[in-house]
Amino acid sequence: MTDTREAAAAYAQRHGAALMRTLSAPLAVLERGEGCWVWDVDGKRYLDFLAGIAVDSLGHAHPVLVEAVSRQAATLVHISNYFASPPQIALAERLRRLTGAGEQGRAYFGNSGAEAIEAAFKLARRNSVHGRHRILSLWNSFHGRTMGALALTGKPTMQEAFLPMVPGVEHIDSTLEALEESIDDTVAALVVEPIKGEAGVLPLPEGYLRRARELTERHGALLIVDEIQTGVGRTGEWFAYQHEGILPDAVTLAKGIASGIPIGALVTFGAASELLQRGDHGSTFGGQPFSTAVAGAVLEEIERADLVENARVRGEQLRDTILALGSPLIEEVRGRGLMIGVGIADGRAAEVASRALQHGLILNAPNADSLRIVPPLIVGDAEIEAFADLFARTLADL
Repeated sequence: MTDTREAAAAYAQRHGAALMRTLSAPLAVLERGEGCWVWDVDGKRYLDFLAGIAVDSLGHAHPVLVEAVSRQAATLVHISNYFASPPQIALAERLRRLTGAGEQGRAYFGNSGAEAIEAAFKLARRNSVHGRHRILSLWNSFHGRTMGALALTGKPTMQEAFLPMVPGVEHIDSTLEALEESIDDTVAALVVEPIKGEAGVLPLPEGYLRRARELTERHGALLIVDEIQTGVGRTGEWFAYQHEGILPDAVTLAKGIASGIPIGALVTFGAASELLQRGDHGSTFGGQPFSTAVAGAVLEEIERADLVENARVRGEQLRDTILALGSPLIEEVRGRGLMIGVGIADGRAAEVASRALQHGLILNAPNADSLRIVPPLIVGDAEIEAFADLFARTLADL
């Protein structure tokens, strides 16, 4: 923190002048963080229950993250993919174990969730043999903003300005009936989010993933599970598909894997690991020693501190806390673990999120009817008590 800090208004003006207009005006200009708290440039403190949109698994300035960043930056940051490094290999091995992919599993590393999805799109295309040309995704899904990821995203309003989309993708309703009707021998892959975060934290119907696994196996299609937001312990299991007792053919990861350091991954299972061959895909920065070392340290800490179980326990505690407030604005609490959606009455979600920010609580309204609450996995009693106080004051103002 500097002694000659500019006010937030001045920063906002500079932001508007210098950054591409793809970004909206900033809600605040944040300067530092510690644990589940952040401070803006004017010194105001906020309880961060958004965690960079489910990214900051260990919260802010966690000693394990700081030490891993410092150690690897002083050792080796980038070497290109003509070479390997111990952190890259160790992370791939760890992900094979955590995902359940086992010895037949393989990992591809990129820099973001969208890049992981692009790799998965190519995997699906590699399965487009013997008349398999259809790639299925779900309406109201979100998989990213690059062109392949956007084609998979089931939100027509996001696609309109960039038509035509990459061909071959069909969107279906998120129902067992639509699933049964759509999967046949012409399908190369089905791509699904276990919980649709950008749609307001909407879980798939009970049994959906189990039936999807049965049908895709029967018809030779790939089941690709997008765990970019739900993965890395967020739902109270390492990956949300593990709640259903299945293994997919591929899983995409990013967000919480390195607690804020950019990295994405595609992990393949079984025969799907042989679909992409040398030269089929690549990334200059993907799998570099720096990002993979930090991701390895973050995942090790999540295991050591049992933060997956903490997500399960604290998620139940947080849902009970929200329901106990008894506000008529709260229509529903949904989700799993520390991925919680709150249905808000009368389309007032954005208003609630804005008022919460004024009270020093960071939430997110992905649409007019929903709040998204995704705190760091380290959240404990003190933070949940602070949340209850701040959220109660927010609702009382409305």
